[in-house]
Amino acid sequence: MVSTIQRLDLRQSQSLVMTPQLQQAIKLLQMSSQELQEFVDQEIESNPLLERAGDESVAESDGPVDTDFAAPIRDLTDLTGSDRDFTETDHALDTDFDNVWTGGESGMWQESAGNRSFGDDDWPGLEQTLTRQLDLREHLVDQVRVNFSTLVDQLIAYALIDGLNEAGYLAIELSAVAAMMGCAVEDVERVLDKVQHFEPAGVFARDLRECLMLQLRDRNRYDPCIAILLDHLPLLAERKLDALKKLCRVDDEDLRDMIADIRALEPKPARSFVMVRVETMIPDVLVRPSRDGGWAIELNPEALPKLLLNRSYYTEISSSVKDRGGKDYLAEKWQSASWLMKALDQRAQTILKVSAEIIRQQDGFFREGVRGLRPLILRDIAEAVQMHESTISRVTTNKYMATPRGIFELKFFFTAAIPSADGGASHAAEAVKHHIKTLVDGEISGKILSDDQIVDLLRDQGIDIARRTVAKYREAMRIPSSVQRRRDKAQD
Repeated sequence: MVSTIQRLDLRQSQSLVMTPQLQQAIKLLQMSSQELQEFVDQEIESNPLLERAGDESVAESDGPVDTDFAAPIRDLTDLTGSDRDFTETDHALDTDFDNVWTGGESGMWQESAGNRSFGDDDWPGLEQTLTRQLDLREHLVDQVRVNFSTLVDQLIAYALIDGLNEAGYLAIELSAVAAMMGCAVEDVERVLDKVQHFEPAGVFARDLRECLMLQLRDRNRYDPCIAILLDHLPLLAERKLDALKKLCRVDDEDLRDMIADIRALEPKPARSFVMVRVETMIPDVLVRPSRDGGWAIELNPEALPKLLLNRSYYTEISSSVKDRGGKDYLAEKWQSASWLMKALDQRAQTILKVSAEIIRQQDGFFREGVRGLRPLILRDIAEAVQMHESTISRVTTNKYMATPRGIFELKFFFTAAIPSADGGASHAAEAVKHHIKTLVDGEISGKILSDDQIVDLLRDQGIDIARRTVAKYREAMRIPSSVQRRRDKAQD
């Protein structure tokens, strides 16, 4: 006979309970500023205790009303290169949720380091899938990604896009772009020459003549005769055809054909597009130089929801509600509104904290441009601010920083490392590519650099890089081999 012995053991284990509030905090952290505004608008509609700052209902309400939740964090944070102390945030957000599935009224979703999948209720509605007029900026950005392989060239191209006016003309000086990006004017001219081949033809022109020239070139109709005609457009406007015939050395029929070609062109190449200015991308963080030589950083008030918790309305209603159901409903709305206010404040504090550390570690970029980028990975920031890498990934996705060098997604500041030849600090991969591009651009006929020579020159600059890595970067930037470059120089 076998006897059964029962034992009572006490075991200790840890588990994470995904409360609705914690789910909401995670979602808030990964939202862009526009998504956040839309979410807050929905909450205001569903919760009578929440008000938008500036609403007449708030201004006319009796009694004290909570101030804007963002007010305590709008003071400037001054970065001078030293480590800073920050208030500890809720460590619940620092847990790795990469493989957590959650459910709710809006369906199920999963987040993993930049990837997101949606449940049935998260798919866009029919009205969101209808055809809309094209956005010129989006159209041009797509072409930048295809035509430029280096980060430096892409950033210059984006700066040129931001310099377009409503007609599609370039309204910014190339020297200003070079100063902003920390590069040579020749680099900007090279990128401009390439983007002037983008669609729609004529975009990025600096004046009417250049706009028409670009379109004629695109149609393979640009020749010396029509070039002279473009040089004398005022005569065409004044209908001085005899003078034009003499200048262009053409007869009546040829002149009529050239004029017909010009009339078929579009003087405003952006006319058929929606011209969305870069300001529609509201930066979350604002950075500017401080008086002591460091950097002042603040959260952008325009990106923060103006949300108020109306205490006077809550007091008035709670005193008049007598039934149990009404009291429970009011208590639930009060708890939900209070949690949302705290979650929004924590989100803002976390963005500010992470952004400040990025600026501290990438100080060289803000001072020198792309060549000053240093290697940086999510773990570096996570360890510095004592958060989990998955939290840093969420904070830096779809969040933008306005700097003296332009507007950048926080993800931009993370780049791979290339070892230093002298054992010193490593170099950012994009900065190394910039060095290679600069060396190649500086070549003259008869002195074309081989990959081995580039390796030697980079090592002289303290960059330890293998020849195959140079070749890989060169090919990624679509730079021909030394043999092909030598042939091209000979033909020139």
